[in-house]
Amino acid sequence: MVRTLQGARNGEATAEGHFPGFSEGVRTWARIAALSFGGPAGQIAVMHRILVEEKRWIGERRFLHALNFCMLLPGPEAQQLAVYIGWLMHRTAGGLVAGTLFVLPGLVSIMALSVVYALYGKVAVVQGLFLGLKAAVLAIVFDAVLRIGRRALRNAAMVALAAASFIAIFAFAMPFPLIIAAAALLGYLGRRAGLVAFANGGLGAGAPLENDDAGTALGEAIPVHARAGGMRALTVAAVLLVLWLGPVAALLALLGPGNVFADIALFFSQMALVTFGGAYAVLAYVAQEAVGTYGWLAPGEMLDGLGMAETTPGPLIMVTQFVGFMGAFRDPSGLPPLAAGILGGLLTTWVTFTPCFLWIFLGAPHVERLRENRALAAALSAITAAVVGVILNLAVWFALHVVFGEVRTVEGLGMRLAVPEPGSIRPVAAALSAFALLAVFRLRCGMMTVLALSAAAGIALQLAGLGA
Repeated sequence: MVRTLQGARNGEATAEGHFPGFSEGVRTWARIAALSFGGPAGQIAVMHRILVEEKRWIGERRFLHALNFCMLLPGPEAQQLAVYIGWLMHRTAGGLVAGTLFVLPGLVSIMALSVVYALYGKVAVVQGLFLGLKAAVLAIVFDAVLRIGRRALRNAAMVALAAASFIAIFAFAMPFPLIIAAAALLGYLGRRAGLVAFANGGLGAGAPLENDDAGTALGEAIPVHARAGGMRALTVAAVLLVLWLGPVAALLALLGPGNVFADIALFFSQMALVTFGGAYAVLAYVAQEAVGTYGWLAPGEMLDGLGMAETTPGPLIMVTQFVGFMGAFRDPSGLPPLAAGILGGLLTTWVTFTPCFLWIFLGAPHVERLRENRALAAALSAITAAVVGVILNLAVWFALHVVFGEVRTVEGLGMRLAVPEPGSIRPVAAALSAFALLAVFRLRCGMMTVLALSAAAGIALQLAGLGA
């Protein structure tokens, strides 16, 4: 059954638009969630094919405009796009259903794999599986550097900003949030000063629609609830804010800093504020803190978690659930380790994704105003350039810990450089990594093909006694 929204003139929609009934919307979002493999690019493509081309519920311009808005926000843009479109069609309930269903398959899959990893990680087949996945993920991350770099580094200033970002995080261990803040400030001030390099900033990781009238970018029929103004959005945002930060405050008050659950809640809540640039960018920050500061994971285990996230549906940032699971599993605070791990994983997912709903419900009605702000667009363009350097750091960090068994830190002149021990090279891991890189860059194999081939090769080598 199709529900017709018809607005009046003078500030409301000027033509008819067709949205589905709520139950049909739920079924469609469940279908999209089940097909949401392949990272944000693949997930966005699935949504576009089903919502724009197949169902024709929204138009091309409206879809792209919504995507550009979601790229302005911290958090996984594909999941936030689902929340936005669900909200546009069926108000708050639609956004909650769309966003939750989008995350649910990944939550269940990663939780199950985390349990298997924690209990049976020493089994040869499991070790071989993750040996192959590490090599594949390494190649995929290097491919992400090139893809995002081609899109974001449009002039020498952007290239310099990416290089400075890489040096800051790789050589000086500068925190990811500080790099993002500095890049945003530079882009904003550069645009306000009229510098040519920042004059044509895009929206986040994408670019603004060319010759697009802000009044028509969302399509013809704009529901009344999508207009700025009114108390409904503020009320919903206030409830979500309490749901997000309430458990964090309670855990800190009851357990105190230093408890693993309080640390998980606080850290991943902070992460939710700075996850610009997609999952690959923020994973460098997560790996830096989870391995170096909190000791929740060993370096190679972060790649194992990323391999899980790459091979399951849902947002790639769902790898954080694995991090929270392992952190609580190893420091259960008096609980049975498996129960603690499950609670840690669920807590991580809650504080990571609840803010995504908050940003959409609070900001979506003001999307037009944001779109017209050129200084803000320049700031986001600078952030995207800096993110290229951060993702390159992630790729190098992964490469060092996959190919070499020992990596030491050399300090001097204010720098802290990770330097591998040449004698600790892992020949099998290096060979698998070379195979994955060849498959991605020379043979142009798809992501799922590379993951499947690498996993199969890793299992075969492990069972043959040739594992790393």
